[in-house]
Amino acid sequence: MQKKIIALAIAAAFAAPAAFADTSNVTVYGVANVSYDMTKTGAVAPASSFSSNKVSSNTSRLGFKGTEDMGDGLSAIWQIESLIQIDGQTAGGNTLANRNTFAGLSSKTAGTVLLGRHDTPYNLSNRKYDLFADGLADNRSIMGGGAMAALSFNGRQPNVVAYISPAMSGLTGAIAYVAGAELQTLATQTKGDAWSLAALYGNGPISANFGYEVHNAGTAPGTAGLGVTAKETAWTISGGYKVEAFEINGIYEKTNDNLGALGANALGHRAYYLSGKYNVTASDAVKLAYANAGSGAAINTGATQISLGYDHSLSKRTTVYAAYTKLSNDTTGVYALSGNGTGAPAAAVSGAGGKPSAISLGMKHTF
Repeated sequence: MQKKIIALAIAAAFAAPAAFADTSNVTVYGVANVSYDMTKTGAVAPASSFSSNKVSSNTSRLGFKGTEDMGDGLSAIWQIESLIQIDGQTAGGNTLANRNTFAGLSSKTAGTVLLGRHDTPYNLSNRKYDLFADGLADNRSIMGGGAMAALSFNGRQPNVVAYISPAMSGLTGAIAYVAGAELQTLATQTKGDAWSLAALYGNGPISANFGYEVHNAGTAPGTAGLGVTAKETAWTISGGYKVEAFEINGIYEKTNDNLGALGANALGHRAYYLSGKYNVTASDAVKLAYANAGSGAAINTGATQISLGYDHSLSKRTTVYAAYTKLSNDTTGVYALSGNGTGAPAAAVSGAGGKPSAISLGMKHTF
């Protein structure tokens, strides 16, 4: 009831002339996730390593969504979701509709079609296994291409047309097309685009997924515009086992590319991620994760990341947590701790071979 009242108040403030519009199908939701982070760059000579402290808004967000029953099992759906920088940072946040934002139709028997900005099916296939998601220990430091991809594979893309099938005996399929040349100005420019697909399976404590994505970059500016005609692909398999006491997860991915002047498979590599969580009590849990990226065409360009965390639930919606993470590059590796949604730069690497680390103390509240 309180959420409906908030939604009505917001609708009245922004659309006073339409005071009689129906807002009864609006749901307000979000996440407030803020932490105090102590980071070290771990730079190697001749660069100088240094430490810094900051408050981070770890993908805190505010969203509005709704459905309208059209009859015969068909519904109109919509969502507007925005990143909110609780820490007061202005760069990269506080922009309306910069997260999953779409409109579409959903049928219980035929599936869902949506248009807008959305996580790709590849992203949907493995992100739920990241037990340190949206903070400095986020596995996107290495997974999804990390520093070894022109465009992120674990991404949220604009200009998306997506279809998600209904679940059939625990199996769901998803496919998405990204129109990547929306800013083309000349007929001579090559158009870029992207395709992503996934098969998602869940049955009781077991889940297993497959994802594939291809980026066809072009010279036309836009989502897939790199200024050159190029191509990169990735496939991933992932799975998990989850019961009340614990969960274990694993992800494997392989990337390939042909990035123009860089040559064939210049950044192509394999990476994997393992994570586990044990519920010590009904309110307390310990977490551990390990990620590893192999070298690309150049030797010693890989990296490893290890993360350790502790969660304490104050209620069903509020958790306080502590986490430690360290990323260790090979001698010519250039991976950095993830800055995904933290609202401030991550622990940067000053030159190749760096070993950045961080301690994060925070609180997460969902509503």
